[in-house]
Amino acid sequence: MRGFRGGFVGEAMRMGMGRRFSAGELQTILLALLEERPSHGYELIKTLEERSGGLYVPSPGVIYPALTYLEETGLAEVENDGAKKLYKITETGRQKVEDNRAAIDETLAKLERVAEGMAFVNRMFDPDQPQGGHGRGGGGRSQHRRDHEDDEFGRDHSNVHAARQLLRSALRMRHPWSASEAVRISGILERAAMEILQGGKTDPQQE
Repeated sequence: MRGFRGGFVGEAMRMGMGRRFSAGELQTILLALLEERPSHGYELIKTLEERSGGLYVPSPGVIYPALTYLEETGLAEVENDGAKKLYKITETGRQKVEDNRAAIDETLAKLERVAEGMAFVNRMFDPDQPQGGHGRGGGGRSQHRRDHEDDEFGRDHSNVHAARQLLRSALRMRHPWSASEAVRISGILERAAMEILQGGKTDPQQE
């Protein structure tokens, strides 16, 4: 249930999913990613998409001007890789990252929590979604117990099963979705999950 702690949807709205990163924020994040490894522009787009669970997918029209700025200011350098440009961080860029390390780590951690939340929603609400640990031959007794619980969950044929099938169909009909639509849908699923966990109890703060 880690993905829901603190409200990953609200977190997404606050740090870039419901709004765009500022130019300075994006440039600093790109520098941090280039510190990890040299990358092409499209690879940086893919990395941000993966780290946010698909909620933040910057367009080339956003990424490449930011990379051009980093190059012009000496924070990054470009190496021609055939017809492509491979971007690398410079020593000046490394110092910029180091000076902003705390803010960068916080932003990247938030992206990862958002991605964990989205992955949790996918596992919980898609009956056919593969569960972690299956077919890997590890995990011991605790993994065996989780596998058994997953099997029992999969054999449920109550009204809950029918509702899950309906939900899966609704999600597939709406897919692919934009970042803002993903936030809206995730909020609905998060509220539903919280109500289920509360066992029908009303939030005292709302009474």
